[in-house]
Amino acid sequence: MTAKKIPAQKSKKVIISCAITGSIHTPSMSPYLPVTPDQIAEQSVQAARVGAAIIHLHARKPTTGEPTSDTTIFSQFIPRIEQDCDAIINISTGGGLGMSLDDRLNAAQKFQPELCSLNMGSINFDVSRAAKADMNWKNSWEPLFLKQTDNMVFKNTFRDIAYILDRISPLGTRFEYECYDVGHLYNLAHFAEQGLIKPPFFIQFIFGVMGGIGADTQNMEFMKQTADKLFGKDYLWSVLGAGRHQFPMAEHAIQMGGNVRVGLEDNLYIAKGQLAKNNAEQVLAIRKIIEQKGLQVAGPDETRDMLGLKGK
Repeated sequence: MTAKKIPAQKSKKVIISCAITGSIHTPSMSPYLPVTPDQIAEQSVQAARVGAAIIHLHARKPTTGEPTSDTTIFSQFIPRIEQDCDAIINISTGGGLGMSLDDRLNAAQKFQPELCSLNMGSINFDVSRAAKADMNWKNSWEPLFLKQTDNMVFKNTFRDIAYILDRISPLGTRFEYECYDVGHLYNLAHFAEQGLIKPPFFIQFIFGVMGGIGADTQNMEFMKQTADKLFGKDYLWSVLGAGRHQFPMAEHAIQMGGNVRVGLEDNLYIAKGQLAKNNAEQVLAIRKIIEQKGLQVAGPDETRDMLGLKGK
């Protein structure tokens, strides 16, 4: 397939990505967080049916909800998602905090999806404040995991990134480049200059993670200006706002001509104090905003064409 180098701001189609479960939120935080393979498959298909073109996936141990890289667990939901909907599968290479680099690549190497996430730099990734919540923890691992993140680095060195590119690129899988700060855009440009990655680049701007760039609209505009300078018309961009920043940042991205990511990985709520009952609820909410602005949601095949993906 020949990739179309379409600047996102000139397209009337908006790509919705949905991050189904992630590896940071824990089961005690919401009874609606999908943990088992059945729950992950069902919520993925529901999200796709209401407008998510891309489904971003992690796996969890079914009994405890701990993040895992076990491909036997991934194999219990990925084929079902592929069978029951046409969405693009995007497997995380970020895995879970503390996983080895090879563990993080297990699922991507086995399933060879159309798309994988690729984190473009190391950051402090601190969610330790969540351990202080007044909560009846279901599993002993949860508060311990959260508390230790104040001394944890999410490691993605230049050598790590090159290693991931070397292992995954030959599979025909393309990347969603996750940029937690403006310096990560320059890291991406470095790999582009080396000829190790090719356009069109699909860049996910991430705002509001403690250790990364703050969730301010001025920061979004600066990230966009920097990406314009570095990549010209050879990229499309999307926005992920963490927690309560999810919908305000997504709406601003839509106004600026960008694409959006929602999902329970990033935010457990649908409104202030109101837990989202599933991922599809968030997809529907952002779809409504998109359509109210006179825009359309991009379907999976349109998204494949825009991103130059290999297809199912």
